[in-house]
Amino acid sequence: MANQELTFGEEEFIVSKTDLKGKITYGNSLFMTMSGYSETELLHQPHNILRHEDMPAVVFKLLWSRIKAGEEIFAYVKNKTKNGDYYWVFAHVTPSFDHNRQITNFHSVRRKPSLKALDTIKPLYATLLQKEKSGGITASEEALNTILKEKGVTYDEFILSL
Repeated sequence: MANQELTFGEEEFIVSKTDLKGKITYGNSLFMTMSGYSETELLHQPHNILRHEDMPAVVFKLLWSRIKAGEEIFAYVKNKTKNGDYYWVFAHVTPSFDHNRQITNFHSVRRKPSLKALDTIKPLYATLLQKEKSGGITASEEALNTILKEKGVTYDEFILSL
């Protein structure tokens, strides 16, 4: 039955790499297991093959703007499996560089998120998604920025405090 939540161990890490366009070039065995796809099915596919419809686009806008600028980012992400199940991750996404400091690819290491963090993230993402449905990504971005401003923190401070 689809739409079941999957989990993985506290000591396990999901690892993947993508090219500059977000196409998967590597995934560890846990990445394959959790996604429900085979290596052949995943390689050279856009990473958003795993995108769950509950994820607000503004999170990916922020993620892509950061990593394309050569910066790391941490984010909570709900991924969708091949058969429609889902799993949450706490992702650390970084660009990789060549000897000339040019970005060559992107690397993501994901761990199991805490239930406490998800208690904050789930309603936040629901709010952002609702804003996107009514006012587009701009409305969602404005809502996120307002929430962060009210808390008196940056995105990074907020995410890392959970």
